[in-house]
Amino acid sequence: MKIHVNKTVPIEFSQVVKAYQKVRRGGKAAGIDQESWTEFDKKLQDNLYVIWNRMASGSYHPQAVREVEIPKKDGKKRKLGIPTLRDRIAQQVVKDYMEKKVDRLFHEHSYGYRPLKSAHDALEQVRQNCYKQDWVIDMDIAGFFDEIDHQVMLKAVEHVMEEKWVKMYVSRWLEMPIQTADGSLRLKQGKGTPQGGVISPILANLYLHFTLDLWLARNYPDVRFVRYADDVVVHCHTKEQAEAVLEAIRDRLGQVKLQIKEAKTRIAYCKDYKRKQAHENVKFEFLGFSYQPRKRISKYDGKPFMAFTAEISPSNQKKIRQVIRELKAWDNTRIDVTDLANLLNSRLRGWINYYGKYSNRTLERNLAKIDQRLIKWISKKHKLGYRASYRKLQVIRQENPTLFYH
Repeated sequence: MKIHVNKTVPIEFSQVVKAYQKVRRGGKAAGIDQESWTEFDKKLQDNLYVIWNRMASGSYHPQAVREVEIPKKDGKKRKLGIPTLRDRIAQQVVKDYMEKKVDRLFHEHSYGYRPLKSAHDALEQVRQNCYKQDWVIDMDIAGFFDEIDHQVMLKAVEHVMEEKWVKMYVSRWLEMPIQTADGSLRLKQGKGTPQGGVISPILANLYLHFTLDLWLARNYPDVRFVRYADDVVVHCHTKEQAEAVLEAIRDRLGQVKLQIKEAKTRIAYCKDYKRKQAHENVKFEFLGFSYQPRKRISKYDGKPFMAFTAEISPSNQKKIRQVIRELKAWDNTRIDVTDLANLLNSRLRGWINYYGKYSNRTLERNLAKIDQRLIKWISKKHKLGYRASYRKLQVIRQENPTLFYH
């Protein structure tokens, strides 16, 4: 049956199909309607047609967002908002449309959630900036996604998108209520966009583009900065400049309904063999890496020297060891070693591809915990002593050197 569409919004069916293909590869968590991808795919063409019909006629209205809590490093909980599968597809349609027009406007050193830019690009730029400028503002914005002001956000959207239907849909997604764990609904009250929504990253970039990036570039052209979503590092020439810029940023964020998280914001000194001032803080963390003074060996004369460089942060090293230690399969001697490899390899691949950028030796030391656990598992499974288990592991390695990703 053909659905008649009173087309007031220029969205094509092909855009909805492409959006579905993108979000289908992502998360599987269901929204408040509990619809799974398996159920959605049973009537795929019809479901996509309904989404297109409603979006193209301007009559698409999102459902509430399901709130879930995930643990943070500091023991607190981070709240995520899980839209329904249909809302994810609809948001992806608008995100794709906006991205073609908006992304080229963003600052070159804004890296988060952007095509052709990565966390590794941001990490490398921070490393280069540390060579050129001695002082760093390591800054954290308090509850950024929860505090985004809707009026400021919509003003930014209107400034870069002349299409009224884009603002209309963004407004509807901003206003979506939150369904808490007990089933009750919480209204947004003019602020916040769910961390977990498909549209949220590009809205976050747009918000901070106007409220922070452009402001920094215009008012402090001699400082350098790197921003990955709401994670910001600002590089300054002197301590006095860093203190002045940090105070100015506090005021600026206050003007746009945001504030710095003081407990996680600090000024750090990039101390190395040339820069020898005394300062209480000579390290900072960014995107899972710790930048701090470390001993290195010169490639030219083989002598040690002090460099200021990046390495996997202590907290993330601890997390890797914890994941390895708490794998339940270590207690199961009925499975085969290939089953262990299958359980671990996706994590190993992620750790090595990401942290191996600057931390090969440190990562190797942490991943050695896997070999230690394998020896114990072999000992339990085959009732062997340590040496015999070690030799058996060596044989497994020789026979299948690519069994484990590391």
